Amino acid sequence: MSATVLAMSMSLDGFIAGPNEGPDNGLGDGGHRLHQWSPDPDPDRKAAWGVEAGVNRQIYDELMSTGAVVAGRGTVEPAGFWGGDHHDGVPIFVLTRRDPADMPQRPLVTYVNDVTSAMTRAKEAAGDKNVLVQGAGTAQLALAAGVLDELELHVIPVLFGQGRHLFEGLAAEQIELERTRVLEGEGGVTHMHYRVRR
Repeated sequence: MSATVLAMSMSLDGFIAGPNEGPDNGLGDGGHRLHQWSPDPDPDRKAAWGVEAGVNRQIYDELMSTGAVVAGRGTVEPAGFWGGDHHDGVPIFVLTRRDPADMPQRPLVTYVNDVTSAMTRAKEAAGDKNVLVQGAGTAQLALAAGVLDELELHVIPVLFGQGRHLFEGLAAEQIELERTRVLEGEGGVTHMHYRVRR
């Protein structure tokens, strides 16, 4: 059975973006450091970003084998909507309160204004594959609605001290998690996988 899986890189002190985050600086100052563990598809940056084999590559390949993507506008807009194709032509469901007519129209992108509908439609589209969930706001809404199944956190050995926390503003209720995997990746990154207990 497919699962909705949040994938998020974060600093050891819990930041997913550095300070001064904005539309033209989507990861904030220094935020690109959080993604240096990941193999980069751009051949000019491969030597600087991650490795091409090992644990980091395994995790990256798992994320790129998902059958659909759910993300919020705050994630997709700074990323240029991934050029309209996140990976392998999978459908992308974007959470937004804006009128879809006012948003860029791309064949693989569907705009949805409700996280439960977005997750349900993404799971249907993904078939037996998992759904890749991206963005802090989307994760918080999905947790609150009970439609986020798993979390894959990539903890980077760096302290930011400021920026945006992954679960900043989360409702004051305990959400129990079950750790299902911890892998030590290259470059000091720790990949931790959790299942949300319901």
